[in-house]
Amino acid sequence: MNLVAIVGRPNVGKSTLFNRLVGRREAIVESEPGVTRDRIYGQSDWNGKYFTLIDTGGFIPGSENTMERAIREQAMIAIEEADVIVFVCDGRDGITTFDEDIARILRSSSKPVTLVINKCDNHKHDADSYEFYKLGLGDPFAISALSGRSTGDFLDQIAGSLPESSEDDDDPRLKIAVVGRPNAGKSSLTNALAGKDRSIVTDIPGTTRDAIDSVVKFHGEEVVLIDTAGLRKKSHVKENIELYSIIRTSRAIDRCDVAVVMIDAERGVEEQDKKIINQVDESRKGIILAVNKWDLIEKDSKTAELRTKKFYEEMRPYEYVPVVYISALTKQRITKVIDIARGIVEKRKVHIKTSELNKTILPMLEKKHPPAVKGKDLRVNYITQVGTEPPVFALFGNHPQLLPDAYKRFIERIIREQFDFKGTPISLIFRRKNVRWEDQGR
Repeated sequence: MNLVAIVGRPNVGKSTLFNRLVGRREAIVESEPGVTRDRIYGQSDWNGKYFTLIDTGGFIPGSENTMERAIREQAMIAIEEADVIVFVCDGRDGITTFDEDIARILRSSSKPVTLVINKCDNHKHDADSYEFYKLGLGDPFAISALSGRSTGDFLDQIAGSLPESSEDDDDPRLKIAVVGRPNAGKSSLTNALAGKDRSIVTDIPGTTRDAIDSVVKFHGEEVVLIDTAGLRKKSHVKENIELYSIIRTSRAIDRCDVAVVMIDAERGVEEQDKKIINQVDESRKGIILAVNKWDLIEKDSKTAELRTKKFYEEMRPYEYVPVVYISALTKQRITKVIDIARGIVEKRKVHIKTSELNKTILPMLEKKHPPAVKGKDLRVNYITQVGTEPPVFALFGNHPQLLPDAYKRFIERIIREQFDFKGTPISLIFRRKNVRWEDQGR
């Protein structure tokens, strides 16, 4: 998937624009510059072009670098990784020395740059954008990220700058991204599967900075392994190179068919592991949980079973995720990872006939109706599959907007019980029964 990076000095509205484009409040927005955000990536689309949006905003709190150096590093990372760059400036402040510094870097790059002048809340404020022609980056787009005013024009330019497709879109080979926290054994697994030291392996967390591809032969077929930099909590990020790693990892997830989330068997599933699993799920990719360093665990015949049960209890929305216990060091069960990944890819391509879906699922929904809401008797009358990779199901009923989330999870659970979608997210779309699906759009 194409990557669009938002760059600019602190407190110009980058996170507000990010939230506007991804369609929900993902980044924390405060008036103080440098506020730590829980997430810096999100998915967006415009005019049929889908892209990953990266918010590079501000310097990282705790960094000993000067603001100027930090901003420069952020811009350089964006230039290195992005397909298109959105440079955000503050129309009320006018051009600053920091803006000029970033503009010089962007002008020397070969990447398409869209210049956005934020905080232009009306036509009078639009005049504040004219001086930004001096930056030499083309026409400035005067917008208000807060209200969404005039965002369509610059999105048209972004969409026009993005390629129609990437090489990965045309690559039929199975692509597996190995992701996880630092020092979980990601590079060791890649090396063990590839049979050579493709990535540097040390016991120092964060050694791998880039996403590195290896190609292995498995039962006569080529498989692309994408080894990635370790993700760590933001409080542990002390240098901008870590942002580079996070961007690379996010992009690796976008590129893959299946992501293998590596965890350390001795440490178990920690909060950061859960966030990574959630990131893969939101990207709608296939997912495997690989518990590495299993050779170091004292265990009996039921240890793995109990561990898996505990994981599913803690992560109920992710009971569809297969768990495999491996040792990259001893190569115990490492090829099972590829076997499971191949099976997941096939399941993601499955399309179930509408007649079979309704024959199987509707009787089960009739046995357990959703609870009445606001005095209304809720029903689901029809189901059809409208997409694959990942599977997407449209369900039609009388008051779909009132269906409780718990009942939606129940529907997903019975679909999974009746049809094998182990390892892949599935999406449910709810519509009124008297509105045709083709009139709703996807």
